Amino acid sequence: MSGLRPDIMKTMMGYLRSDASVGVRNHVLVLPSVLCSSNVARKISAAVPGSVVASHNQGCAQLGDDFQQTRRTLINTALNPNVAAVLVVGLGCERVSPHELREVILDSGKPAELIMVQDYGTVEAVERGTSIVRKMVEEASKIEREEVPLSRLVLGMECGGSDFSSGLSANPVVGQAADILWEEEGRVILSETTELVGAEHLLFERMKDEEMKRRFTRMLERMINESMKNSRDVVDKENVPNNISPGNVRGGLTTLEEKSLGAMIKGGKVPVVGVNEYGEAIASCPGLYLMDTPGYDVESVTGMVAGGAIVVLFTTGQGTPTGNAIAPVIKITGNHETARKMSDNIDFDCSAVISGEETLEESGRRLFDLVLRVAEGEQTKSEFLGQDDFSIWNVGIKL
Repeated sequence: MSGLRPDIMKTMMGYLRSDASVGVRNHVLVLPSVLCSSNVARKISAAVPGSVVASHNQGCAQLGDDFQQTRRTLINTALNPNVAAVLVVGLGCERVSPHELREVILDSGKPAELIMVQDYGTVEAVERGTSIVRKMVEEASKIEREEVPLSRLVLGMECGGSDFSSGLSANPVVGQAADILWEEEGRVILSETTELVGAEHLLFERMKDEEMKRRFTRMLERMINESMKNSRDVVDKENVPNNISPGNVRGGLTTLEEKSLGAMIKGGKVPVVGVNEYGEAIASCPGLYLMDTPGYDVESVTGMVAGGAIVVLFTTGQGTPTGNAIAPVIKITGNHETARKMSDNIDFDCSAVISGEETLEESGRRLFDLVLRVAEGEQTKSEFLGQDDFSIWNVGIKL
């Protein structure tokens, strides 16, 4: 690998965990095992500054792959390096075992406690949980950042509310940041399977492993088949092809292929080294990992964060307030009007690439500088606004 950025710092300040992973936030996580205990979890987290809650609507009445996906996502969210300690909040009769969640977290070396709502009722469970989390936050506050190599950085790449500017500016600029991180032997996750359809041949060329190609093909076919069974030709009286939202059409996108070619460039030129299921933890090998997620932003970001992303780069042409409970989300737009109208949501304006006042390379370097500042503690707009979105992809019926 040649030195793309000889001037850039080779290290950053992060939280080194016992498993050698590195976090950029030091959260105490309140984790409900099921929707029915989410309200108690939210009340506990609201009472303790320094804690976060991953509130969701899954955890029971699920079967097979759907149940395993929820279980895997909850476990791996708790194991994300941005999390210092976890309080699991269970109900007592749900399918996802809160006891198992706690045991797996403890096995990783991370502090974990458990409280069951059916043992105490809501009021006492909140009081007991609040006491536990206060002590966890106090202990976590003693952990200090250390100097670590940039190779420990894991970026998740997302796009939402795309328009004409996304594929021309914001997504290629994010691709530049991916290439810079690859130069430092870091890892990148690219998701949204539906937004890779039509551009898959470009990703196949970057895979050396035949099993990886077969796994990616199964992933694409599964999403295409589901899409064909559930046509959305007309949404809000707009005639739209599958996976092109009415907003995308109004923003200037016309075909799935056009959207996919613009979306996949967020992974830069980084070689593909892994193809992962939703919420599956990525391996330690540097490179690009493709994760099977829907295009729906909140569920896609949740899957990548469970997979190990510690910072998310989120491009949006038309604007969105979306954030995440665990990882900072940097909002990037190539549309200057969106940056102006949603200045309290947008972190990075790269519209100068379209106007010709800045090159892709210059904008990518500027974005990567922001990534490092956020990794070392600078607050994103979504963090400032408390935008703690978290939602697990449901792929089956509930019984």
